[in-house]
Amino acid sequence: MSTDTAPAVLRRPRSINRGSSIGLLLVALPVLLLAWLIVFPIFSAVVDTIFVRGPDGATEFSLASYRFFFTDGYSLGNLWLTLWTTAVCGILLLAIGLPIALYLRFSQGRLAAYVQALAIFPMFVPSIILAYALIRTIGPNGTVDLLLNAVSLPKLRTPYLTPWGPVIGLVWDNLPLTVLMLTAGLSSVSNSAIEAARDVGAGPLRVFISIILPRMGNSLLVTASFAVLGIFSAFTLPYVLGSASPEMMGPFMQRTFADMNDPLNAMTQAVITFGFCLVFGIFYIRSIARNREAQP
Repeated sequence: MSTDTAPAVLRRPRSINRGSSIGLLLVALPVLLLAWLIVFPIFSAVVDTIFVRGPDGATEFSLASYRFFFTDGYSLGNLWLTLWTTAVCGILLLAIGLPIALYLRFSQGRLAAYVQALAIFPMFVPSIILAYALIRTIGPNGTVDLLLNAVSLPKLRTPYLTPWGPVIGLVWDNLPLTVLMLTAGLSSVSNSAIEAARDVGAGPLRVFISIILPRMGNSLLVTASFAVLGIFSAFTLPYVLGSASPEMMGPFMQRTFADMNDPLNAMTQAVITFGFCLVFGIFYIRSIARNREAQP
């Protein structure tokens, strides 16, 4: 090593350490806000549900609220409806969003631009407006009923105020984010790989199974995790479009807290909801970490 290059090499670790310190300072405020606004309330809710004040005023350890939830048929029915709605919406979102994303990835021109605009349009519509539009369209005496009556056809049973009402609304509301995330995942599929497969005689289905799908595993998992996290804790659309009984966990928590004035059971329902969402959150974080490790 020459005497001219030695000082430069010795200065490099100091500059790297300075950059790392600045980076840590930049992320310190968001991390502190995350800990204050999200992590602390979660731990506070968990502690408040297992250390409750007894009749004599003393705080004691008790799992009575959790035992009540998992032995109460109505609470379990609401949890089952939430899981069912989340699973159905997740499957429908991938089934609808993936073909749209594939079309947008490999198509160009004005028609593709119109399809993209229509797919993303619900992102700019508030949930309450979206719910009102669905009620006016598929609700009793809505547009669908009027059109069927105009051509002398019988009325169809409306999904409004049934378990399928929130499914339709949540799929419509979450479709833009699903399409955008799947389209971003498809950007990692190179045109050269697809053209090489086509050159050896691979059809569209073989190209999708052998070339596209293996490169989209991480994107599909991340998209499904985002959809599940949003749907499981949804409130507005299940509250407006769904049935009163059983009901999803969001309206159930609000009604337990406000209408029944029972904050302990409302917090217990919130902790149980967080536990289910935490599983999918771990899947999402593992996917992000694995993707970063795979990057050169």
